[in-house]
Amino acid sequence: MGITLGRPGVDELGEAVGALREWQREGAPMQLHPGDLGWHWRFGPQAMSTSVVTWSRNDQILAVGLLDTATILRLTIAPEARQDEELARQLVVDVSDPQRGVLPEGPVNIESPADALFRQLLADKGWGTDEPWTPLLRDLTEPVPDPGVRIEVVGPEQARVRAAVHAASFGRATLTADSWPVMAAGLPYADARCLVSYDGQDNAVAAVTVWSAGPGKPGLLEPLGTHRDHRGHGHGRAMSIAAAAALRELGSSSALVCTPSANVAAVATYASAGYRPLPEVCDRRRDA
Repeated sequence: MGITLGRPGVDELGEAVGALREWQREGAPMQLHPGDLGWHWRFGPQAMSTSVVTWSRNDQILAVGLLDTATILRLTIAPEARQDEELARQLVVDVSDPQRGVLPEGPVNIESPADALFRQLLADKGWGTDEPWTPLLRDLTEPVPDPGVRIEVVGPEQARVRAAVHAASFGRATLTADSWPVMAAGLPYADARCLVSYDGQDNAVAAVTVWSAGPGKPGLLEPLGTHRDHRGHGHGRAMSIAAAAALRELGSSSALVCTPSANVAAVATYASAGYRPLPEVCDRRRDA
């Protein structure tokens, strides 16, 4: 039986999340994480369903993609299938042909694991690379030091504070007091935490959401932001440490984060909090 392109319904999203959990492992290239789906879940389960694509053989999921936008596909592949030629060639067909309903005509980006044959086949077809990103990893074998600031775990009563810090950190309200409960009700949030940190004057100064993929697997920071009015005081570093501690409590083996390499301040902040830079990664890009 060949490769089947699928669009999971709302009641089938658990299978995609479960596959992503299973595929996370130490030492693997940066890849789509269940936390990426968890963060996207704030738009609601129906929007989540229309943003997820899968590729299967004999009813076994071999690849999962998340349409971050209509023109950005973040895709990962089961570790044992990354050199599967039939799968790789079908993936290329499906992402290249707008009639397949995955990506439109024109400029598009695809994130995929560096060790996947699919990525090489895209290059062979003339796909270039986009701006580099820097993954960073913090080992969680040893206890994490106290961040030195007050940290609160966000529940429904703190959702408005969490949303306000996010908006002030990124300049746009992509998380709101209304969308936080939607995200928190999503499947991936069962192994997640939102944290807010406060300064000595009780101002909410930084926030993060951390996502576990299960005990003994890498966890993810997505996203972390510092309030624009409180930058330059070490709050990003403190929150990065608090995020690592939260993931360790959830059983994660390491903490992962990825930021544009051009954002040198963010890379330096994570490095100062004990996160080790890994080799840069780039999306494959088709310009026309």
